Amino acid sequence: NKGSYGNGNGLGNPPANPPVPVNIIGAPGPVNNVPVAPAVAAMTQPRRATGWKLAEEQSCRDDLTRLCPKHTWSNNLAVLECLQDRKELLWNYKLNLTMDPKFESVAMEICKSTITEIKECSEEERGKGYLVSCLVDHRGNITEYQCHQYITKMTSIVFSDYRLICGFMDKCREDINTLRCGSINVGEKDIHSQGEVIACLEKALVREAEQQDQAHPIREECKKSIMRVAELSSDDFHLDRFLYFSCREDRERFCENTQAGEGKVYKCLFSHKFEEAMSEKCREALTTRQKLITQDYKVSYSLTKACKADLRKHRCNLDTNMPRAREARLSYLLLCLESAVHRGRTVSEDCQGEMLEYRRMLIEDFSLSPEIVLHCRGEIETHCSGLHRKGRTLHCLMRVGRGDKGSTVDGLCQSALQTLIQSADPGSDYRIDRALNEACESVIQTACKHIRSGDPMILSCLMEHLYTEKMVEDCESRLLELQYFISRDWKLDPILYKKCQGDAARLCHTHGWNETSELMPPGAVFSCLYRHAYRTEEQGRRLSRDCKVEVQRILHQRALDVKLDPDLQKRCLTDLGKWCSDKTGTGQELECLQDHLEDLLSGCGEVVGNLTELQSEDIHIEALLIRACQPVIQSHCHDVSDNQVDTGDVMECLVQNKHQKEMNSKCTVGVTHFQLIQMKDFRFSYKFKMACKEDVLKLCPNIKKKVDVVICLSTTVRNDTLQDVKEQRVSLKCRKQLRVEELEMSEDIRLEPELYDVCKTDIGRLCSNVVFGNAQMMECLKERKKQLSQQCHQRVFKLQEGEMLDPELDYQLMRVCKQMIKRFCTDVDAKNMLQCLKQNKNSELMDPKCKQMITKRQITQNTDYRLNPILRKACKADIPKFCQPILNKASDDSELEGQVIGCLKLKYADQRLSPDCEDQIRDWILQSLLRSVNIDWTPPEVRSVNIDPQLQIHCAEEVRSVNIDWTPATDPLC
Repeated sequence: NKGSYGNGNGLGNPPANPPVPVNIIGAPGPVNNVPVAPAVAAMTQPRRATGWKLAEEQSCRDDLTRLCPKHTWSNNLAVLECLQDRKELLWNYKLNLTMDPKFESVAMEICKSTITEIKECSEEERGKGYLVSCLVDHRGNITEYQCHQYITKMTSIVFSDYRLICGFMDKCREDINTLRCGSINVGEKDIHSQGEVIACLEKALVREAEQQDQAHPIREECKKSIMRVAELSSDDFHLDRFLYFSCREDRERFCENTQAGEGKVYKCLFSHKFEEAMSEKCREALTTRQKLITQDYKVSYSLTKACKADLRKHRCNLDTNMPRAREARLSYLLLCLESAVHRGRTVSEDCQGEMLEYRRMLIEDFSLSPEIVLHCRGEIETHCSGLHRKGRTLHCLMRVGRGDKGSTVDGLCQSALQTLIQSADPGSDYRIDRALNEACESVIQTACKHIRSGDPMILSCLMEHLYTEKMVEDCESRLLELQYFISRDWKLDPILYKKCQGDAARLCHTHGWNETSELMPPGAVFSCLYRHAYRTEEQGRRLSRDCKVEVQRILHQRALDVKLDPDLQKRCLTDLGKWCSDKTGTGQELECLQDHLEDLLSGCGEVVGNLTELQSEDIHIEALLIRACQPVIQSHCHDVSDNQVDTGDVMECLVQNKHQKEMNSKCTVGVTHFQLIQMKDFRFSYKFKMACKEDVLKLCPNIKKKVDVVICLSTTVRNDTLQDVKEQRVSLKCRKQLRVEELEMSEDIRLEPELYDVCKTDIGRLCSNVVFGNAQMMECLKERKKQLSQQCHQRVFKLQEGEMLDPELDYQLMRVCKQMIKRFCTDVDAKNMLQCLKQNKNSELMDPKCKQMITKRQITQNTDYRLNPILRKACKADIPKFCQPILNKASDDSELEGQVIGCLKLKYADQRLSPDCEDQIRDWILQSLLRSVNIDWTPPEVRSVNIDPQLQIHCAEEVRSVNIDWTPATDPLC
């Protein structure tokens, strides 16, 4: 192709070259000094008065005199017909202008220095029109004023008719014929329709890219010619004849004050494309132009000019392994330059401004992305028809992609959407996404007004306010639709990428910003980052501090929606449908999966377990819980919540303060639920896991459930304590944390799943009006022990045995007597707490409620020697020696109803007990005597079970008759 304009069009021999008038700057003059364009314009002007004649118009008079018979001058229609017949002459004249050696000579004179500077033009063969064609090709590089003016005028002449473009006809003749884009015979179409031929070819090119039905494949050389014509008309919209005539009225309406040149009118019209007042004809022409830009960025003059230096600087057009067609695509340019920006390289402000405009353009109109049109056609027709403006179609597709409409998108459509989101990169500037911007404007103005407009932190701020009272429903929907795709490519969060690109390359083997490995599933890099974020020094390589902060930020923001965790959603799709289809509320899906942890498929169970393990270390991932518990955190846990790193301290503090006045029902439910989840796996209790992992491996291997691990370790500690071993098998740090876990579990029967399961029926039958928590349910079962089912009774007995051995685990006793313990037993070992309280029970300073609780525990101890650890230890030799027959009949899990103590009382009378045992039995007899004469004013309902258990069994009727209508004032003993 020896240039773009001139001969070689195969249209036959034109008439001899007419003389070329030259004006003062050497530009070609009009025919007979009358320009053609004004004449045409005059024809289109409105009639100004009755009897108005074309022949009287100054701009037409000379042409009419020269070209048309005199008898036609008074008839406007006859004049128009005459001029129509002479159109061939005008066209041939313009064709000859492009070829005339004299014209070339003028060009050589005016553009002398320019030709020297542009090597390609200085080498062109003279005398065939190639020189002028070359100068038009390079007019963007012409800096000499007169030369530029001259070539600009020439360009406007050439672009008025596709047949004047050098080589265009040769290369596109066959496609024009096949596509029936218009006759190629000279003179058949008027000047106004000449742009339609190229427009027809451009539309065909778009149809082919979108692989539409019956799309005709255009030959490669014609494709290049079409794109080159589009490139060369990019600075002046007058040169795109079809668009010019389609948008003349719209230009006046929207862009009246926009000066033509440098692509300004195009930009103005693009910005108004979706206005209601925009004509459909113009909108269609603009869309075709935009689609060409997506195939070749050079079709946009302003983008090419603004980014030329940056493209060269960042080597965005030097990839020799890439086909030219792909390298020229707008998406490739955007990805390459965005990659430079994200890597911290400098890209000029003008270029970034242009990129912003075209990224917004891609989001606003899905039809500009051929892959979306091709691969998402079915989804658009089924779910999103009629939503073609301001990004609504794209957001509709995102919503379908999320599964919010009860269906999913095709894999190719999903991939096309992901590619488009990466090209447009709305994560770096929310304003690119007009649908999101409009929906969230009020939230941004109230919740995020402290952040500069366009800052990437705006999106983060919106995520922080998800599900809060400041969020509005429409914003929430648009935000989650976008975040669904951002969450599948870690690079699309610009702050995360900036802080973590080094860590990702070092630990997760990532590539550059615009290079995506097909082998890496969605979300894989972020999963890799958060696994390293919570590693200890002993576990090896960890994230940098800045990167860890960003990873935690995103974990906190996305944890409320399982769809924002690609790995979890993929692995748990089946389980979500099976167990959680009705759980659609905020955060409910993850809670549901945690509740069904034992039932989940292995892949889903693994990812839910890992996430729960992270939550135990960093409870801020549970954003809803943190919000609900803010009053308690501020009042009681601010010292640990202010720490940069949470290692389970906040949750531990919340558990310890679960019954403070600042605690609300939402927080209580959330904390208890998390405690219940922790019971499923000891790894879910971060502090417990870190303190006891070596002990568990050594002493409790293959045990997973936390409650079983606690029992295993507690049993080991108790046995070592009873046997007075010199060195405890459970480490000191583990024993300390084990104590915390045991105390937490004692507060709610549901935290001991096996006990809760066997007592569920009894709870419903005997304690239905009692609420869980504060060990109230456990206390209810203890008080009705004789009415319990056998299995439940056995479990309760075992629990009481443990509590008597270690009174600190008796939650109700420790709660009711908290102040009395501080008063009387500050320095007493926890194991001797009940003994201390018993010794101070009759003090005048003793609180009545605590006194009553102590009495209850004494009564419990009287039912079985095993529930009295001090007596049991003192009499450990005496019991098997004197009471073996009773032991032989005893069950491990039920009371002996005082039989052993009764046996020891008999031996006490015979003075056959060991000194320590004798002291204990004497004390027991004394306490029974004092209680029987009611010295401690115990009410009858307590006194009736306060006496010797054997006496109670054999004298039950008498006891009941004595206690009728008892009050302290009427009691005869009083």
